[in-house]
Amino acid sequence: MNNFEYSRATDVADAVRQIAADPAAKFIAGGTNLIDLMKYDVERPARLIDITRLPLKSVEETRDGGVRIGALVPNSDLAYHPLIEQRYPLLSSAILAGASAQLRNMASTGGNLLQRTRCFYFYDVATPCNKREPGSGCAAINGINRINAILGTSEACIATHPSDMCVALAALEAKVHVMGPSGERSIAFEDFHRLPGDTPHLDNNLGPNEVVTAIELPAEGYAANYSYLKIRDRLSYAFALVSVAAALKLDGGRIKEARLALGGVAHKPWRNRDAEAALRGEAPGRAAFEKAAAALLAGAKGYSHNSFKIGLARRAIIRTLTQAANATPQIQSVKKIR
Repeated sequence: MNNFEYSRATDVADAVRQIAADPAAKFIAGGTNLIDLMKYDVERPARLIDITRLPLKSVEETRDGGVRIGALVPNSDLAYHPLIEQRYPLLSSAILAGASAQLRNMASTGGNLLQRTRCFYFYDVATPCNKREPGSGCAAINGINRINAILGTSEACIATHPSDMCVALAALEAKVHVMGPSGERSIAFEDFHRLPGDTPHLDNNLGPNEVVTAIELPAEGYAANYSYLKIRDRLSYAFALVSVAAALKLDGGRIKEARLALGGVAHKPWRNRDAEAALRGEAPGRAAFEKAAAALLAGAKGYSHNSFKIGLARRAIIRTLTQAANATPQIQSVKKIR
């Protein structure tokens, strides 16, 4: 690990001033991803700016009936918060599917959004990686790529986004509030993370001198018919091979509204509105769910070791939609798939 300086921000404006004054600095809150990256020599910040004392730890209702979540709310606190459990159980379930209890106690909500994407070669500084060194090449494309992406890939990168929480936030159409030198702005969640294209070193559209301050959820939480299903190599403390967030609104035996997002398959949480449109007006059942799965996976491309993800994702989508329609969501404390 490289040597670094340390400072503490006193408020949000001070945090913005400090990061703007030192382009080689990084914010640190829970540190559950950044410290690992520093140990592997992937990240080498000259300074760590501690933001853990900032007043961003509340969960509050908004005027329009939604909920605003401070960026420093620990993942565990958010998962078990009464407002989230009751009105946004899809988000609670997704958080509880991720990492371990110890990590969830430390990880911040804002930090969860900013996790670097997963790839064996990104973490191995002895190998080429366009995310670490733009233009150096992608070792994963012709290497060990079992965990890598099948959607939204490019010739420059096939890494995957690791978050479970973000898959649910994508399905719920959250907004991300940020503060920078030019003031406050909000970013639609689907626009926050990026596909790799020819700039895979850029994981998101956060400005270089901006800090995440909050996440806002809309009033509709799909609390009746939802499920989050995570398929992984082992039953605990493992990243998703494929995960699915499904939320339905049913009316008169038909699907009035649908939300679908995938994790573990792309450089960002994967959502395709055509797949959701395919479900509207349909009776919930296998035929409709297979049609939605085909739309959601349109254009999927497997590589030498991960082609199995395409079939796995199709089955997982159908299973998760079935759980949501039946109001029998996957219980994260019971690892057996329902």
